[in-house]
Amino acid sequence: MGRLKVLVVDDSAVVRQVLTEILLSDSAIETVAACQDPFAAAEKMKTFVPDVITLDVEMPRMDGITFLKKLMCQHPIPVVMCSSLTEENSATALKAIEYGAVDIIQKPKSGTKAFLEESRIMVCDAVKAAAKVKVNRMCNVFREIPPKLTADAVLEAPTGHAMIKTTEKVILVGASTGGTEALSVFLQGLPADSPGVVIVQHMPENFTASFANRLNGLCRVTVKQADDNDTVLPGRVLIAPGNRHMLIKRSGARYYVEIKDGPLVSRHRPSVDVLFRSGARYVGKNAVGVILTGMGDDGAKGMKEMKDAGAYNIAQDEKTSVVFGMPKMAIEAGAADIVLPLENISGAVLKQCAAW
Repeated sequence: MGRLKVLVVDDSAVVRQVLTEILLSDSAIETVAACQDPFAAAEKMKTFVPDVITLDVEMPRMDGITFLKKLMCQHPIPVVMCSSLTEENSATALKAIEYGAVDIIQKPKSGTKAFLEESRIMVCDAVKAAAKVKVNRMCNVFREIPPKLTADAVLEAPTGHAMIKTTEKVILVGASTGGTEALSVFLQGLPADSPGVVIVQHMPENFTASFANRLNGLCRVTVKQADDNDTVLPGRVLIAPGNRHMLIKRSGARYYVEIKDGPLVSRHRPSVDVLFRSGARYVGKNAVGVILTGMGDDGAKGMKEMKDAGAYNIAQDEKTSVVFGMPKMAIEAGAADIVLPLENISGAVLKQCAAW
């Protein structure tokens, strides 16, 4: 892949300037053009065809969601939504993912130098990952997502016997680019009495709660953003909050999560490596590790530590991965016991848990 051309579409002149400077600081990005709204972007694209578009949600004349839908129907190009992701508009950002956006990044804000540097890494990584996505195949995947389950899918109350049995089995999952839809497919394959699941998905602060709520409406398991000291229970999925690390720990027969601050690990916070290392230490052979689509190598070292501690690990295959980065690195590290297409992973997890 040659050096990239990026189109920034945002009504804020400050955001356009900051994003342009951040993107041009990366040697993999050659050219950045900027437009104030979708109409100007459409005109610009007559002479400038970008590899990736960063797109704001709320803009005058035409909102980003409408432009995204038109773009994916007429001229598919990888799109990274760029939003401040307040609680009010995060549901709109989730809709953008459903309509074909590859990823969502936190809109850069004025602030400390450390914050801008962390934003720089996140923005450039998201854009470079998006450039590798085959957009047409992505659109097909989105259209094939199973319909939302009705209220007939009732969550069973765990019995004492079930809790004793299933708390010895924990599913640890890591994902990044493309992971929002991959997790939807994976979690919809789990029954209401599934072993407890803990997940690190790379995404910005103030987004994970709405993402968890969306999944909760799709799945038979209960999905929530993790709070510090939440217990890992059968039928419960805990997703690490954006910008906080999540660890799994054990006290007696009880597994629980710890949410904490800390530096970027493997260039991320939350980090899959942090979660997986805690799994190696506190869960060991009672864990099943899953690493899904994503750019970079976060999770590869931690998954190898889990394998060395006796865990059984599964990596998503290249064909069904939006970006075959994290799974590939885990496979090359010798951390994966088996490599499977996305649609087969939940079944393999359940089979492995039942075999214990």
